[in-house]
Amino acid sequence: MNLWAIRSFWLAAILLLGAGWAQQRVNVLCSPDLAWCEALVPAFRQATGIELRFVRLSSGEALARLRAEAQRPQFDVWFGGTGDPHLIAFREGLTEFYKPRAWNDLREDLRQAVGETYIPLYTGAIGFVVNTQVLQRRGLPEPKRWTDLADPRYKGLIAMPDPNTSGTGYTILATLIQIYGEEQAFRLLAQIHRNIAQYTRSGSAPGQLAGRGDVAIAVQFAHDGVKFAQEGFPLKVYFPLEGTGYEIGGLSLIKGAPNREAAIRFIEWALTPEAQAIAAKVGSLQIQSNKKTPIPPNSPRLASITLIKYDFAKFGSSEVRDRVVGRWTKEIFPQPR
Repeated sequence: MNLWAIRSFWLAAILLLGAGWAQQRVNVLCSPDLAWCEALVPAFRQATGIELRFVRLSSGEALARLRAEAQRPQFDVWFGGTGDPHLIAFREGLTEFYKPRAWNDLREDLRQAVGETYIPLYTGAIGFVVNTQVLQRRGLPEPKRWTDLADPRYKGLIAMPDPNTSGTGYTILATLIQIYGEEQAFRLLAQIHRNIAQYTRSGSAPGQLAGRGDVAIAVQFAHDGVKFAQEGFPLKVYFPLEGTGYEIGGLSLIKGAPNREAAIRFIEWALTPEAQAIAAKVGSLQIQSNKKTPIPPNSPRLASITLIKYDFAKFGSSEVRDRVVGRWTKEIFPQPR
């Protein structure tokens, strides 16, 4: 082989290797707010050189997408979203448990609650996000309890997420069932339904409606309400006196991921304090799972909230979820408002 042939051979090899590097990417099914999803792209590329592509879907929509693509997965990682659908995805064989190097750095209570099913990414509690100006103009008191939401004076003034599409909506539904029992919870939901102005597809959208004054009361995760309040909306965030449910947001490796190696690189990176700190920079104020990640000053502290003993095992069952969401869709949603 002459010198020109040798040089040509090595040049081709380098080009092929470089092309392999350039093609490395991870496809992420992303369920938190869009700003957080978008911020992951340049940060991950800078940290690893790997391209990140994402599709933003609420938790319920993400689970439906994974079910539809079970025979031919298009995504590598499911990032964020409420934990119940992550647990369902694991039990249905749509995801697999991967134990990251940072496992012991994650908050012990979160690890114990989910076991080796999915990776805890963050936590936060359901609360009331109230536009005080709207209530004051109408001469109405702030609701203090879940049962207050059934007061006819709030007709057309409440927004909640739809449990069919939103993991937040399902967490609210599961919370009420655990507080009151299923039959009483559905009677209360029917009464609240008469006061609903809008059921939203995403979990954070009710707070945006309240911030603009389209409604007075949003029921959603409190940290999203705090974010909107920080943006200047006249919102007050607090928690119902009876107690409330909470989430352990998930991070899951999708079974049969087409880019498994890049997916694992992303998971390991996403659990570092540096990566988790991105959330607060874009206004997502959940308490992150890594104990070393600083907690934003305005993040609601779960230790100061009356939390129910949320049954993650039961409400992370596909049978329970499909049944109670189906019941809500059949019995509550079609009723007149």
